[in-house]
Amino acid sequence: MSHILLLETIESSAHELLAQKHRLTLSKSPASGLEEANLDQYVALITRGKGQVDRPLIEAMPNLQVIARCGVGLDNVDVAAASEGGVKVFNAPGVNTHTVAEHAMSLIMMMLRNLLPTLLAVKDNNWSVRQGLKTDELRGKVLGIMGMGNIGQTLAKMATVFGMEVLYWDVRELDLPYQAREKESLLKEADVVSLHLPLLPDTQGLISREMLALMKPEAILVNTARGQLIDEGALTKALQNGRLGGFAADVLATEPPANDSPLLQLPNVWVTPHSASLTATTYREMCVKTVNNVIALLEGQPFEPKAWFNRP
Repeated sequence: MSHILLLETIESSAHELLAQKHRLTLSKSPASGLEEANLDQYVALITRGKGQVDRPLIEAMPNLQVIARCGVGLDNVDVAAASEGGVKVFNAPGVNTHTVAEHAMSLIMMMLRNLLPTLLAVKDNNWSVRQGLKTDELRGKVLGIMGMGNIGQTLAKMATVFGMEVLYWDVRELDLPYQAREKESLLKEADVVSLHLPLLPDTQGLISREMLALMKPEAILVNTARGQLIDEGALTKALQNGRLGGFAADVLATEPPANDSPLLQLPNVWVTPHSASLTATTYREMCVKTVNNVIALLEGQPFEPKAWFNRP
């Protein structure tokens, strides 16, 4: 049996699957990996989204063969340090495609139909809220998708069912049944802009003050990708000044946000706690998929090649 270090808990059936074949140690906290004794005994390290797998931790584990994240992004893993040490990095690509697209679609629907305030008003015995209701439907609205990967394309399919017109911007040339635009044109034309981009040096702060100024005053911005894609200071000012209709997101630049965050005080800002992928189905699938690949690698069996991130 090999020794495996878990920086965080994983879904129960995936944990059981792993425990049948290997010895597991659960770290006291996601950040306490370096505090574990006998780090040289571990051949695999598994985390989710909080455990920081940085260079010092990787270098302290000389027999490490694989780092695996039960998730899609690898923001919390130093892939370069792992590659230098010959350590494979696994994630679970594609597992969260439908659930994140579904979450983005839900946010779009709630914002356009103004559902949250009306739901809360009725719970507060205010049926008359309907008399001053400002709401609209999705049909006929223009959805601009920035980043047309798996999630963006899945969202596009959902949106067309509701009668939305879909525009998109992507750095690649794609053969899709939707109209491509330069990002500036997309921002000018869209009633709703949804972000589905990876966080890279070129995309950090992409939605700047200048980009926000291109959007329609009544437009809605939706972000289920990475919080750092947006200049949140500029976004807050745009919303305060009535230069933007609303903002709905599952991610923020700093998580959790400060209690006195000016952005979150605004009535037309709705944020969920980075929970788009936290459905029971997706959580189970991403953990089981990751664990199966770790087991296969340690046993010298074939594993899913798409899950191996740092190919030479």
